[in-house]
Amino acid sequence: MINKDRIVPVQATDLITLFALILKQDSNNSTLAKVDAANAEGDFAITAAATPLICSEPAKTIDFAAAVTAATVYFVPAYSYKGFTLAGVATTPTGDVDADGATLYKAVLSSGAVTITKVGL
Repeated sequence: MINKDRIVPVQATDLITLFALILKQDSNNSTLAKVDAANAEGDFAITAAATPLICSEPAKTIDFAAAVTAATVYFVPAYSYKGFTLAGVATTPTGDVDADGATLYKAVLSSGAVTITKVGL
């Protein structure tokens, strides 16, 4: 926490919307777009990724379609987080994920591999 003495509570928004607003302040993310889950379980299907994306709810799985060869996806892992697939085939990404339902991560798909990094302090 940056300031332990004068805490201003976040009100009238949810955590993922707040993350998206903050990410858009970075010029590299000025075209950040949300992607909605394909179902109520939190399974996401990335079929196009011309701009950086943010999952609109905690993600259980994220699948990159065969046509997607490069992508940047920000996500909060659901408690039921299972991981990533490439065209439906499970892949083991580089990087660790703590499925706590609150921490923001960045997944980068490049050259057929997914690299995950924790975002923030």
